[in-house]
Amino acid sequence: MGLFDWLKKDKKQTEKTESLPLYLYDESEIDELDSFICDMFGEYQNVFHEIASPDVHLDVCIVEPTADDPYYKLVTMGAGAYKMRIPEQWQKYQLDYAEYVIYLPADWNLNSSDETDYWPIRVLKDTARLPIWNDTWLCYGHTLQSDEEGSAYAANTGFNSVVLKFAENRDGDVRLIMSSGKVINFYEIIPLYPEELQFKIENDADTLFEKLDEQKIPYRILDISRQNALQK
Repeated sequence: MGLFDWLKKDKKQTEKTESLPLYLYDESEIDELDSFICDMFGEYQNVFHEIASPDVHLDVCIVEPTADDPYYKLVTMGAGAYKMRIPEQWQKYQLDYAEYVIYLPADWNLNSSDETDYWPIRVLKDTARLPIWNDTWLCYGHTLQSDEEGSAYAANTGFNSVVLKFAENRDGDVRLIMSSGKVINFYEIIPLYPEELQFKIENDADTLFEKLDEQKIPYRILDISRQNALQK
């Protein structure tokens, strides 16, 4: 699709450009990832291109709403160039690399820079970079809070945290196994209320998702005013 042609420059020129990110997919990986996102999430024509990239070059692919999937799918492309530090007991599960997804309603204003519109994109990108910033790893069930105080992400919502869930489509979990053998896991970012975050900490992610499902609360597509699973 030509979206990453800037990465496919002469190596000598690249070595001279100090502003380039530290962690990059190689050319064949870019092509495989591009095809995989189109196959698993849908074709995309627009991308939030990152201007400055201090670590990974983190673009966000925008898959437009369709009749079958009437919502936006925002998919990171770049986070998986960084190998996370996985604890030894988890290394057998091939969790070293990840990309991230968030789903937004079809009427979401993606062109606005106002924080009430932009916060899901900011959370998406901050989540993708957290393993680099904190020399850690992310996987299913991990939670991230907005800040130490647990502030709401924006004035238009009570969400203050997110939990990660394996990304899914109609065929099951979304996981790219590259020709090199490198495995890229895709995680959906699910926003949570403070009470839901606390419930997850006291129990686990499976129990939280079961509680949401039992109450028939839709949570995969962002709804800034959805029902709180811990409040009746």
